[in-house]
Amino acid sequence: MILWTPEILHQHLSDTQLKIVDVRQGEAYANGHIPGAQHFSVYGINTYDTDKASLRSFVHSWAFQLGRCGVGPQSKVVFYEDLSGATAARAHWFLEYFGHKQVHILDGGLQAWLEAGYSVTQNAQLPEPVNYDYTLQNDRVASYQDILNAIGQDSTIILDTRADDEWFGTRRSALRNGTIPGAIHLEWVHNLDAKGRFKSVEQLRQLYQNMSITDDKEVIALCNTGYRSALACVALRLMSFSKVRNYVGSWQEWGNREGMPIIVPKDPVKAPLQ
Repeated sequence: MILWTPEILHQHLSDTQLKIVDVRQGEAYANGHIPGAQHFSVYGINTYDTDKASLRSFVHSWAFQLGRCGVGPQSKVVFYEDLSGATAARAHWFLEYFGHKQVHILDGGLQAWLEAGYSVTQNAQLPEPVNYDYTLQNDRVASYQDILNAIGQDSTIILDTRADDEWFGTRRSALRNGTIPGAIHLEWVHNLDAKGRFKSVEQLRQLYQNMSITDDKEVIALCNTGYRSALACVALRLMSFSKVRNYVGSWQEWGNREGMPIIVPKDPVKAPLQ
């Protein structure tokens, strides 16, 4: 079960294996957090280079910081932020990339926790650091080379989860702007309901079927920095898609790397191949 409700989390608070991780800004954590939660600054660790050496360094940094939060391979981990956001999704995706067996997202985040009538605290304890050993699941991540190989392949869908102005190239976020040839556009916010929680599996399935995104395809998701695409990966996993990868370098790599093919689409949904 990827998503936990506040009620499920509350029932597990006494579990010695439980590690609750608050991925909001440090100031927000200090003002009030779920009892027992540790703070982890996900935004402090990014990579815009998916060559093998750069990915190794990126992965090592994540494992080191998780260990400093007291998170080990056997921990039962729950990430949360204010709502069901891209930062918690990015953290969830990363632990699945590590091969972590028990990792969850608090659906609706701190807002849902408070609405359920549970308390927060400003008390914090220093975690006991541990070594975080991992076995990478390379079928969870995509590099720029994987994207190049996927262009024009009927068996793979390249899913662009950015906003309209990024898709159409009118927002300047890289040296070159637009999208990847053949990509399908579905902004990440459509995976959430009005309360900032994930839509039901039935609603998600209808949404993606309407975009001709079906579970017989491999899906590689991207955004600008690999966060919003991670949320799309969670949505796809909720629907039991078996072949889902996050292009972790996303547009900050693609748009700034020389030689990558770029299209400025006119259609809001589908980019041409050339």
